[in-house]
Amino acid sequence: MTTFLTPQQRAARTSAAVDAAVAAGRELGLTVTDATVLHDVFSVVVHLAPAPVVARIPTVLPHPEDLTALARRQQDELDVTRWLADQGIPVIAPSPLVPPEPVPRDGFSMTLWSFVPQDRNKEPDYVANAESVADLHAAMRPYPGSLGFLSAAEPQFIAESLARLDRHPTLIGAADLDRARREWHILEPFVRSRPAFQERFPGVGLQPIHGDSPPANIFSGAGGDLYADFELVTLGPVEWDLAALGPEHESAYNRGARRNGTRQLDAEVLGFVNAVGMLRVVATLMLVPQLPELMEYLEPAVDHWQRMPFAGGMNN
Repeated sequence: MTTFLTPQQRAARTSAAVDAAVAAGRELGLTVTDATVLHDVFSVVVHLAPAPVVARIPTVLPHPEDLTALARRQQDELDVTRWLADQGIPVIAPSPLVPPEPVPRDGFSMTLWSFVPQDRNKEPDYVANAESVADLHAAMRPYPGSLGFLSAAEPQFIAESLARLDRHPTLIGAADLDRARREWHILEPFVRSRPAFQERFPGVGLQPIHGDSPPANIFSGAGGDLYADFELVTLGPVEWDLAALGPEHESAYNRGARRNGTRQLDAEVLGFVNAVGMLRVVATLMLVPQLPELMEYLEPAVDHWQRMPFAGGMNN
């Protein structure tokens, strides 16, 4: 039987995250008298007002108890965004008022960011954003730090979820789970191994990439658009950042790539990343008990996956 978090439990989790952020901020010397929740889905995002600092506290996680692994990922995000900000790239940057490192507190691991007022009158233009991602990729290419290969795909999370989802028949049917497992058998080697990927896709370069659909993670700030939410920053093919967005967004990205004189998207790699991205969607069903409203967002994606070519056509 699948047990779902109740609204009361969800509210208690949010309250605990806010309390942890307030306590951590004050311990770091910030004045916090009016903490305001800005967002609460996979993470609780809190403005530690009146300090110009926002805390992001991940709360919906495959392994909430593994704060060490989470902190490693958070440190990558802080390092990349601080480096981009130093290069003059428009990003939401780590707060300069605290050390640029994850902050553990009361069973959470959080990161602290500069508060940026939002332009609430601006509607997002995801096609224009997709073209802009080519600019971001050009800026990220010389990043000197070390990043894991396709860590944004979270292969261990996919593998564990596909192994356990048969215990939750209300989340996915047996036929769909069987398909997902067979697809993962084909795709997993190229996700876990950089040499295997490069042998399968010769000539497709790898570079630092955002990792989490950057066209959907451009923040409309009062002073202009800012790239945001690099939580899954990784080394990979640029196609990963356009996964599952479709031909219009792919064409927009290619316009940006031509303008930058950089590589356009490879159709075969797009098939691969689209297939892996859909398996991440299936794996994310395991998080629905922690965030029940997630199901209404995942079901249309699963329906779309059912109509896609098996394993992105890589079984041919």
